[in-house]
Amino acid sequence: SPRAQVAGPPSQPHPPYIHTRSRPHSHPAASTPHQSRDRAPSPPRFHRHHPARPPPPPAMQSLLVPTAAACAAPSASRPRPARVSVRASASAAAAAPPRRETDPKKRVVITGMGLVSVFGNDVDAYYDRLLAGESGVGPIDRFDASKFPTRFAGQIRGFSSEGYIDGKNDRRLDDCLRYCIVSGKKALESAGLALGSDAMAKIDKARAGVLVGTGMGGLQVFSDGVQNLLEKGYRKITPFFIPYAITNMGSALLGMDIGFMGPNYSISTACATSNYCFYAAANHIRKGEADVMIAGGTEAAIIPIGVGGFVACRALSQRNDDPKTASRPWDKERDGFVMGEGAGVLVMESLEHAMKRGAPIVAEYLGGAVNCDAYHMTDPRADGLGVSSCIRQSLQDAGVAPEEVNYINAHATSTLAGDLAEMNAIKQVFKDPSGIKVNATKSMIGHCLGAAGGLEAIATIKAINTGLVHPSINQFVSFVYNITANSVSRPAWLEKLRAGIC
Repeated sequence: SPRAQVAGPPSQPHPPYIHTRSRPHSHPAASTPHQSRDRAPSPPRFHRHHPARPPPPPAMQSLLVPTAAACAAPSASRPRPARVSVRASASAAAAAPPRRETDPKKRVVITGMGLVSVFGNDVDAYYDRLLAGESGVGPIDRFDASKFPTRFAGQIRGFSSEGYIDGKNDRRLDDCLRYCIVSGKKALESAGLALGSDAMAKIDKARAGVLVGTGMGGLQVFSDGVQNLLEKGYRKITPFFIPYAITNMGSALLGMDIGFMGPNYSISTACATSNYCFYAAANHIRKGEADVMIAGGTEAAIIPIGVGGFVACRALSQRNDDPKTASRPWDKERDGFVMGEGAGVLVMESLEHAMKRGAPIVAEYLGGAVNCDAYHMTDPRADGLGVSSCIRQSLQDAGVAPEEVNYINAHATSTLAGDLAEMNAIKQVFKDPSGIKVNATKSMIGHCLGAAGGLEAIATIKAINTGLVHPSINQFVSFVYNITANSVSRPAWLEKLRAGIC
């Protein structure tokens, strides 16, 4: 799941940034050798006075982190955290100076975000509802689930692709593909690259690619094809059966729609899918193979065969009497995860390319890593070794010391083994986790499988840009101490950011 952190000043102003770690169940991959980096000076101390602002509602927690959005006046409709006197933490100052990429051709920034979620298709509305602590989980009404032991999910209702997919294709496409196309085009709009715009016309399409993965692919199309084969014979199988079922078709259709001719494929690594895609997309940019990449994940598995399959794995919560409280990350009485669906997509660019076209930079990707537990098909190692080693590799690749991390958007699926292993891993890497805010987006939207990392990356970036961290709901009997209560100091390089890229 995505990771964001506050760090000391780089050798030149950095925008807010995000780095990821991915932990697939069984998909080892080789890391790209990291490029040359320069050492950055230690963060200076400074003190500023600001007029007091109303504190955020109790459901929200203040996260004073760097934000590009802070350059504009805050919205009157959204409470902002009170400003505080700021000093760089002693632990961060004592850490070895981080070494980060300084070449603007190899620095990777986030310029656009797009999603389809149980809370709608608008990024700001999505995050507002997360901040409010709302649950998007409810009874399944897409099919008759009355005979299933789990009868609820984070099901999307009222989805419309109007304006993004023509009517004829919309009727043919699996939801997995529809979610991908809509979120991808919305991300481009957010990045100032709407179809038909002058900015889009200037993009070198041969150096722009799409990398949107999925864990399950076009599951509804596949299920319908098998049913037709068994009931009516092979002649009744749609000719779109194979194309719409394979996992790379989302990226392919989106690429054809927008004319991007660069790297175009998919990665399928279960719930690590989106983060693998971010990692691979960033490496295409760093290696000089692309200027722009659309990357993320999409999933639409809330259908009989999808729910039935996870029921067979005994992975799902069966709290049918109270579905809104069923997703309980870190709670002692958690009994499995809640299925979700949707898509989360980012537009990633080289810093040089983004600044040349005046793109809205909302975050920076610093680094990532991939590895494998080599342990079990579904359970992580109880000691969290696979997770902790991946986090360490990611921090090293990003040039970030563990002491500099102040926020983690956890994977936190609400499974018995997963939550404990992840927390063990966090405590191994970060020796003083009391200064780190940790939250669980899945407590409200469920586990969106291949799209989980994409939707949570957007939540992480919104936390950086708004300064507000959404709550983790449904924690009734918690087995971990509260590590989300402390405020976070605002680093000196934020002021440089405001005077520079902002």
